[in-house]
Order: sequence, then structure tokens, then C-alpha cells
Amino acid sequence: MINLYDDLRGNTYPGRGIVLGKSADGRNAVAAYFIMGRSVNSRNRVFVQEGEDMRTQAFDPAKLVDPSLVIYFPVRMFDGGMIVTNGDQTDTIHEFIAQGKTFEDALRTRTFEPDPPLYTPRVSGIVEKKDGDFTYKLSILKSTDGDPDFAQRQFFEYDPKPGLGHFIHTYKCDGDPVPSFEGEPVPVEIPNDIDEFTKSVWESLNEDNKVSLFVRFIDLENGGMETRIVNKNQ
Repeated sequence: MINLYDDLRGNTYPGRGIVLGKSADGRNAVAAYFIMGRSVNSRNRVFVQEGEDMRTQAFDPAKLVDPSLVIYFPVRMFDGGMIVTNGDQTDTIHEFIAQGKTFEDALRTRTFEPDPPLYTPRVSGIVEKKDGDFTYKLSILKSTDGDPDFAQRQFFEYDPKPGLGHFIHTYKCDGDPVPSFEGEPVPVEIPNDIDEFTKSVWESLNEDNKVSLFVRFIDLENGGMETRIVNKNQ
């Protein structure tokens, strides 16, 4: 288990990242999602809460070039859980769950983003209630060695452990082109306090490239939710 904040400070461009886990006191399911950007189009965004869901929005509509890969719902709630992703596969998963199908079923119909030469991976997560507790899964869909004709679909499932989370992100590090994330989701420490967690993650992200951050704690006893959103563009 590593220190998430140190890991972020040591990487100028992890891209878009998801953390899922359980607070150290065992009381909350914890989720975080952040976006970063190097282009004007990617940086021209804010997170906006819409009911219990969350969407991206252009900060300056006049600067929006192509909404297809930057405007979407990263977070959608459903009866029994929450979906967090870095693209419109959120809606695909939400639709499949409503039909009684699974997270994996949904993502097997999708692939990486059509943005050569990056072929940005799609990272996704889901939190599902189970027997008074919950389980969580993470996934990454990426090209095989940068080849657009071949996809890898990887899935990871976890029983929650107090104080432990798992972190997955789109890019291994900065570069030209940026290399895709490799390996399993990284085990990271999860604290008890949502404000401490939010502040520490935000301050650890590269100042030039960070754009927005979403954090949510879900009380496992009563289902109550606390949410924090931080936008560089205010």
C-alpha cells in the first residue's frame, strides 16, 4: 500500500484517475475521480453536480472544440450503487445494469477512445452494495501496444478493507505520445475525513495540468452521501 499523495506528486500527467476503497474506520465507501489536461479543449472544463450524479461542462462554451470525448457523465448512481468512469461508457454501464446485466457485460461492448496516436484507455469503476457492506470493481480498456486493431479488457474485483483503496489512471506518465497505464490498480491508503482527502489529492495533482476533482463518501449504515467538487476554473 502506497501513499496516494506521494504517487501523484511524482507524476506530472497520470491523465484521468479513479480511486475506490473504504475509509480507515470502515464506515464509508469512498470514491474519487480527477481529470487533467494538456490541450485547451481538455482544460476548458468543470465538474457540475446534477442531483446525485455528476457531469462535465465547458467552462467557456466559446472555446469548446469537440465535445465528444470531454463532455460526459463521469458519475451516475443506480439502485444499489455508483458508477464512475472517464467517458460516456458511464451511460453504457448504467443501461446494462438497468437491464439486469453486469459491469463486465457493458464494457465488453466498448473499447479505448478513438484519439490516435494516444488511444486513451477507458477506465471505469463500480461500487455495489452487498450484505450491509459493498464490493467494488475497476476496469481498463486499452489498445494492445498502441495497435488500434486490438483491445485489452482488464477487470479487477475487490472485497473492501478498511483504510485500503485502489487507484487506476489512463496514462502511465507524461510523454509524447503519453504511454497507457500498465499493471494492476495501485493499492493506496484511504483516510476517514473527506475534506482532508479532497484537499490532499487536489494539492498533490500537478498544478499546470489538473482540471477538476470529485470525491464522495457513502455512509454504509444509512446510505447518506457527502460530496466534494473542486474545479481549477471557478
